Amino acid sequence: MPIWTDLYREIHEQPEAVGRLLAMERGSVSELAAAIQEREISHVVIAARGTSDNAARYAKYVLGAMNGLTVALVTPSLFSLYGRPPRFGNALVMGISQSGKSPDIVAVLAEARRQGALTGVLTNTPESDLGSVGDVVINLQCGTEKAVAATKTYTTSLGAVAMLSTAIGRDADRQRELAAMPEAMTATLAMNEEIARIAPRYRYMEGCVVIGRGYNYATAFELALKMQELTYTVVQHYSSADFLHGPMAMIEPGFPVIVVAPSGALEAEMIDFLGVLAARQAETIVISDRPEILDRARIPLALPQSVPEWLSPLTTILPGQMLSMHLAHERDLNVDAPRGLKKVTETR
Repeated sequence: MPIWTDLYREIHEQPEAVGRLLAMERGSVSELAAAIQEREISHVVIAARGTSDNAARYAKYVLGAMNGLTVALVTPSLFSLYGRPPRFGNALVMGISQSGKSPDIVAVLAEARRQGALTGVLTNTPESDLGSVGDVVINLQCGTEKAVAATKTYTTSLGAVAMLSTAIGRDADRQRELAAMPEAMTATLAMNEEIARIAPRYRYMEGCVVIGRGYNYATAFELALKMQELTYTVVQHYSSADFLHGPMAMIEPGFPVIVVAPSGALEAEMIDFLGVLAARQAETIVISDRPEILDRARIPLALPQSVPEWLSPLTTILPGQMLSMHLAHERDLNVDAPRGLKKVTETR
């Protein structure tokens, strides 16, 4: 893969970007955490689209499991098209957007502010329209992201959510775990050459599914999105539980299934799930740090470093980004500017 492409550079800039976020946004994160505690907020509503929506899915698990907050994803069209916004009550209404320009996301936070709700913004463009309606704005600190496919802005959004969680909980141990993530991400990027060797095997792949559950349900969505936009492959995302409720019927011998299964609470379930896939002769590509899980893969992608499960989406997405990039390159596609897409998408 040519290292002069924007996408290649930006994938490999992610550890630095997350490190910069952790160093430079402590003040804004602490300010938002303090406001949440002062207002005794018990629920969070998030407005986002695309990759940012997948970061919001991660927030549902982290803020729910670690902070006891009920987290929901808002329906922006209720605000921007139907003009029938729901009542937020005593909520934190958070917008996540790399550009901060999408009118529907801005409309959600503007209405939240009108109702008197606390508003928070995660964006790489603090001076944007979205930034102007945030009571607290957290700058993702990515620098310029030129490639259409978002990479740095996704992992820094995950990092910002994790920072907020630890600040709300005032948890020094989890803060130390988070501080170690740039190093773990750097180690994971060393998988690049291995993944480049695997990519040609899937040059003619027409469809596949991506499986993740728990904290990595978000990873399944984001990995599928990267495959869709970079390789033009038909890719679906599922939790392992949902996949057993019907979609399993599509599996036939050789059908590719990407399984995201790092160490954590779901290890036993994922081992059983891979057994079911093996019985149906699926082609399993497994991203994990656990040898007993990797042993059940047709194509094992071994994460070089184990991290706490709640932070694993920061590393598990990296092999997916690299696989998508290398597969697109194998197909002679433009990895920086996929067809029909532009960097900033404004929806209403």
